[in-house]
Amino acid sequence: MATNGALGRKLRMGIVGGGQGSFIGRVHVTAAVLDNRAALVAGAFSSDAARSKASAADYDVDPSRAYGSYQELFDKERALPADRRVDFVSIATPNHMHFPVAKAAVEAGFHVVCDKPLTLTLAEAEALAKLVSSSQGVFAVTHNYTGYPLVRQAREMILAGELGEIQAIRAEYIQGWLRTRLESEGQKQAAWRTDPTKSGAAGCFGDIGTHAYNLGRYMTGLLPEKISANLKVFVPGRSLDDYGHAVIRYENGALGTVTASQISHGRENDVRIQIDGTSGSLEWHQEEPNKMIVRRNGQPHAIYTRDPNAPFMNASGKAACRLPSGHPEAFFEAFANVYRAAFDAMADAATGAVPEKTNTIYPNIHDGVEGMYFIEQSVASSKADGAWLPLKHPLARR
Repeated sequence: MATNGALGRKLRMGIVGGGQGSFIGRVHVTAAVLDNRAALVAGAFSSDAARSKASAADYDVDPSRAYGSYQELFDKERALPADRRVDFVSIATPNHMHFPVAKAAVEAGFHVVCDKPLTLTLAEAEALAKLVSSSQGVFAVTHNYTGYPLVRQAREMILAGELGEIQAIRAEYIQGWLRTRLESEGQKQAAWRTDPTKSGAAGCFGDIGTHAYNLGRYMTGLLPEKISANLKVFVPGRSLDDYGHAVIRYENGALGTVTASQISHGRENDVRIQIDGTSGSLEWHQEEPNKMIVRRNGQPHAIYTRDPNAPFMNASGKAACRLPSGHPEAFFEAFANVYRAAFDAMADAATGAVPEKTNTIYPNIHDGVEGMYFIEQSVASSKADGAWLPLKHPLARR
């Protein structure tokens, strides 16, 4: 069994959401247990008690710890002896439930791993950040693309100045699965993502545009200054945007673009980012995550592959790898890297250490707030015909 430092045992996981028909719940659990450092022992898989118990069997969770609500989960788990109750809670619900569940989990004293976007509204995100800042718990947000080895490789290269001063960021996330109104056909994932009461102020830009924006922030560390956005609903009858484009001005004078689409034919999960600096440029595609292109004028293009034994790999890149080169690592492993870093913090917290809340390798509560500010300012700018609006939130982490 892999252990968690001085803790010396697996962390006990609880989950809210992830019931039958859920995609992201299964991803959370698979990622959390990948390194054998955690075990799922409890869950409120559905707000319907019968469905929750039926879903528990899919995860091999004892029916006695399959609860009918998140409140019941927290109340009954807190009542258990310390050597049995859950250590952390993963939140894998639609967006509108993130805030009440996360707030209750923090107040109950549990560590939290929350899916993105952080909450339904910016006001909820800010309230949650205030609560987390005064707690002793770890709070991670699963912007999972930050966990890819070559994303972390690029981040360390950029922060070390290997690309010079960063002047341009082009990030995009292109899908095509909502080209038709799947939400009107009873498709569960489409239904809640296109419902403003469950998804929030944005559709496509909230669901996947936030990933593209976060990736640029994570890899470069540049602080945003202003945003101008145009969001659009192309599919008739849809309530939330299914396409959008934003231009971002950064404090150092750099320019960035974020493009997100869910109506582009034949596109699956095409996350890609290009970053230009004064000394070089790089390019990374999520659908081919084990290679990255680095370019410098007058030199041959360099293809970095995910190779933990190669001398060109830096410490961050190597630490995010599990397999030798040539054996592809991808989505689950990247997701698991977010969990792994959060587990390190949870194990330290068990020894009495106060968890770092801002400067973490995993996305934290501050990244979650930034994501919500990005969503709300994008929507506001679009409604104002692309007006330039502030984008640097007071809680933005450097």
